[in-house]
Amino acid sequence: MTQTLRAADVLARRLYEAGCRHAFGMPGGEVLTLVDALVKAGIRFHLAKHENAAGFMGEGAHHSDGAPVILVATLGPGALNGVNVVANAHQDRVPMLVLTGCVDAAEEQSYTHQVLDHRAVFSPITKATFRLDAEAADLIADKAVAIATQPRNGPVHIDVPISVADAPARDRGSRRAPAALTQPDNATLAQAHSWLSEAQRPIAIIGLDALQEEAAPEIKSFLEQHQIPFVTTYKAKGILPELHPLCLGAAGLSPLADKHLLPLVQQSDLILALGYDPIEMRPGWRNIWDPARQRMIDITPEANSHYMHQASLALITSLKPTLEALAPSAETAELPKWTCGALKKAQNALTAAFPTTDDWGPAGVIAQCSDSLPDNTLATADSGAHRILLSQMWTCHDPRQLIQSSGLCTMGCAVPMAIGRKLAEPDRPVVSFSGDAGFLMVAGDLATAAELGVAPIFVVFVDASLALIELKQRGRQMANAGVDLGRHDFAAIGRAFGGNGVTVRNRAELDKALQEALASDRFTVIAAEIEPGGYDGRI
Repeated sequence: MTQTLRAADVLARRLYEAGCRHAFGMPGGEVLTLVDALVKAGIRFHLAKHENAAGFMGEGAHHSDGAPVILVATLGPGALNGVNVVANAHQDRVPMLVLTGCVDAAEEQSYTHQVLDHRAVFSPITKATFRLDAEAADLIADKAVAIATQPRNGPVHIDVPISVADAPARDRGSRRAPAALTQPDNATLAQAHSWLSEAQRPIAIIGLDALQEEAAPEIKSFLEQHQIPFVTTYKAKGILPELHPLCLGAAGLSPLADKHLLPLVQQSDLILALGYDPIEMRPGWRNIWDPARQRMIDITPEANSHYMHQASLALITSLKPTLEALAPSAETAELPKWTCGALKKAQNALTAAFPTTDDWGPAGVIAQCSDSLPDNTLATADSGAHRILLSQMWTCHDPRQLIQSSGLCTMGCAVPMAIGRKLAEPDRPVVSFSGDAGFLMVAGDLATAAELGVAPIFVVFVDASLALIELKQRGRQMANAGVDLGRHDFAAIGRAFGGNGVTVRNRAELDKALQEALASDRFTVIAAEIEPGGYDGRI
């Protein structure tokens, strides 16, 4: 006997087809049919302790398996708990399906308990929002997946009424064909070729769009052929190995790094933005080149209307075929690049600015973790001063080896992202870096790590302070207020939730704790106690 498809089944099957194998959230009565449909379709539902953390767990898994995130929330407070992580997905270009339960249209006319307009809430922070309808469930499901995964990626919301989830539905197999890769016309390519051949001091800025197009091989070939040095945004770290001789590291949040990088950009006679989405960048990177004086080629999947920078030649096109078309011809003799020595000087200055020799403090913690953990370690970083320092000091050998919230810069992301990452790639070491305040925001989801049986390493910088905000407060000569925390026993919190927990106060203790954590089948919280003020002059 053939089982009748429900609208929820049609949606769940389309998500499975898109590669989704994990869903995260907290169920309520309004989403029970939806959860049942996901499980029957072959998608495991993982219970988190907060919808915000659930979304970040999904993002962690996404960076490993490439599938869209599925966030499930019940109506009212459940849906609203997910607002931050949905806004984060919108700004960090993460494909996410936000599935919320809701009461039926007729019911909401005379029932008010927990009822609000979810679509009005999510509309400003998603690419699209739908209300599931049984007659069009297959079309809505395909539209949602297509919109979430087309450039630039982002979240799509679907409100699922209780009776609609259970209503009979059909799947007519309608699928939107993916758009073909494009490249500029011959005249535009000829102009870009001319500028490349004439440039003596070119520099490339690589961003998030390049990561989403998986254009690393084409970028590597292009930059090496033209001998163009490059910087990346924080999200694009590792798209080329950071030990590459042309690499200048990551940029966007560290004034100390910018001190050496911005003069180099301003000396350049050709700037190439390769999938550079400036949503990650701070005001210091606003209009740092003058297109009237410097040539600038911008290659992006959609028009940049942000006015963070202006281009001399804007190409709304795909990176892969465009870079292949811009390879130097056999007849073209490339001029020597950066013969003034400024490139090597900047590389040496950056190395000196972020030394790995500190005995302790935040830089010592990061350096020791880098020394002790294998090169294939996957890392997550929470927002705060430690993230800025970590993103400069942590070496990435592959794309997505360090993930973080770079667009919205939201606290509390590192712990759940590490849980999702370890769930998707259990055989690789996973470490998360959090400040003590950010860790406290999501400490309850250590229980989720224990329940899922995953074993990430959670490193906590314990200085009893909102260090980055305190640094800014002092910089503005304001009195200390609202930035100090208590010194809590974070290791004990780890043990209380069924994991390992250890407090360390020097590099030898940290190395020992990391080796034991790598060998353990349970998660480990490592509380690295450091003195306040350790970031002064370092970021």
